[in-house]
Amino acid sequence: MRPQTKNKLRQLRRWRIRKKVVGTTLRPRMAVKFTNRNVFVQFIDDSVGRTVASATTLKKGDTDSKGRANVANAALIGKEAAEAAKALGINAVVFDRAGARYHGKVKALADAAREAGLQF
Repeated sequence: MRPQTKNKLRQLRRWRIRKKVVGTTLRPRMAVKFTNRNVFVQFIDDSVGRTVASATTLKKGDTDSKGRANVANAALIGKEAAEAAKALGINAVVFDRAGARYHGKVKALADAAREAGLQF
């Protein structure tokens, strides 16, 4: 499959998901993004268009760039993101996987967030 087609299919999946997934003040959207090196998680209140909390693998002083976007680190970031949300009183979220398929890193992050106490 050509890269243009692959990216286009991912974008179509992303749009299809975003039609249905909307974050509110009581239940923000937990948006996840995976790059080749990093994992990003944001809790977004779509009613005001504001990021409430976030977690990422980008940390000051962290120079090891090998293997940061793997299943193990995705689980760590999922737990860290859930703790950041719980500190702000967020107990329930809607999960936005941004067109990524629900397996591997995405599933590990979601399971870790559930185990840390988030409901979705």
